[in-house]
Amino acid sequence: MLTELINVIAPVFVCAAIGFIWKRQGRPFDIDLISTIAVYIGTPCLAFYTLTSANLDPDSFNIMALAAVVTMVAFVVLYVPILKIAGLSQRAFLPALTFANVGNMGLPLSLLAFGEQGLALAVTYYAVNVVIMFSFGIAVAAGAANWRALLRIPVIYAIAAAVVFLYTGTQPPVWISNTTRILGELTIPLMLILLGVSLAGLGVQSLSRSAILSILRLVSGFAVGWATAEIFGMEGVVKGVLILQCTMPVAVFNYLFALQYGNQPEDVAGTVVISSVLSFMTLPLLLFYIM
Repeated sequence: MLTELINVIAPVFVCAAIGFIWKRQGRPFDIDLISTIAVYIGTPCLAFYTLTSANLDPDSFNIMALAAVVTMVAFVVLYVPILKIAGLSQRAFLPALTFANVGNMGLPLSLLAFGEQGLALAVTYYAVNVVIMFSFGIAVAAGAANWRALLRIPVIYAIAAAVVFLYTGTQPPVWISNTTRILGELTIPLMLILLGVSLAGLGVQSLSRSAILSILRLVSGFAVGWATAEIFGMEGVVKGVLILQCTMPVAVFNYLFALQYGNQPEDVAGTVVISSVLSFMTLPLLLFYIM
């Protein structure tokens, strides 16, 4: 079991460490360019190819998508009163706690821990997360909804196209599969290196508050994921992927939202950094449980 854990954790840690060290050494790295390639080319191709090639049945897709919505709602219901009692900004910290790093960390970990089927399920959760993040998340952070931002996310259209093949039981033309496979394969390493680069550029302003919020994110994420899996009667890979995605740390995107809309970006950056560090430290225990 130890070997299996190392086989899952080591590639994620090494790729993220490469990005972290690269940034710390002052080497040039165009985050905007690389992230744009990952978001607008790599991720849609990865999502399309994975969903059309992983032999994922429609029922598994449906239950994961529904479970993703349930967990998102549960997070909001849980965090709103906690933040209110603590006197913390809803606009700054509600998106940060609700939207975990299910892309940069969740997708690679799901692939390494559960294979292609796990990746397909993780992509499903990721898609729901993206839709809610770029609708509800932006509405909270900005104080108003921005549906145009949602319509500019290409992974939504890629998944919609893949769902057509999934529900009709057909396969896309071979040339489309091959093209999306090649382009999609660059996504996982790019995401992990981007994660490392992003973490290297962030700081921690309030250690105690960041630590408390980070612990809240990881513990409540696991609890919500586990409870939802039990309610839905999930087992095996489906249960493992759901719990894994729910227990991911605060996503870097939340810092970008906070920076764009002036919602305490330094404090949000602290939760991104601390929750990511704690996540790496607790990953062996989490993977031991779900695998």
